[in-house]
Amino acid sequence: MKRYIAVAGTIGAGKTSLVAWLKRRYGLVAFYEPNDENPYLKDFYADMQRWAFHSQAYFLAHKLELHQELERCSVPAVIDRTIYEDAEIFAKNLHRQGHIDKRDWAVYLRLYEGIRRALRPPDVLIALTCSLATTKRRIATRGRQMESAIPDNYLRRLHRLYSDWFDRYDLSPIVRVDTTKLDYVESLVDLIELQGVMDEALK
Repeated sequence: MKRYIAVAGTIGAGKTSLVAWLKRRYGLVAFYEPNDENPYLKDFYADMQRWAFHSQAYFLAHKLELHQELERCSVPAVIDRTIYEDAEIFAKNLHRQGHIDKRDWAVYLRLYEGIRRALRPPDVLIALTCSLATTKRRIATRGRQMESAIPDNYLRRLHRLYSDWFDRYDLSPIVRVDTTKLDYVESLVDLIELQGVMDEALK
């Protein structure tokens, strides 16, 4: 059994459901990212240009603490979304949109690269993907108000950034799972298929 597993993927790809299943199936300790503790979020949504760097710096610091806690864990564990995604996907997207300027982006990258070198990478990265239509359907099903207001263009950018990052990822073995037609919450057939993939990846 791998000691440290990471589950990564865009909004609606099925990360949280997979982490919950991995926890039950393999007896893993699960680490989740709390999204409601960032003191900059309210200001960020009111003025992204002013607060994007501050908000992302907080997320990076908070995720570093979570990864350090995970590394101290003495039993096999799984994490729902990694520190790498904070920088490679979300902060990079804000920079490309012009919400984080060139100077602040250089500082952020320098900090991230230092953290990345200091952290132990996962033993395996489970990379979840799905179609944009599936993402939108799952967002609608969950009924979360903040997610329902996300523009399609933003979701498309996230999908592209995740695809690019998965292609470049080389810190550990990567297992890609397309969840577009997988429903491992409701479908026993899909769950059995997933179990075969995970047993092979995590043995």
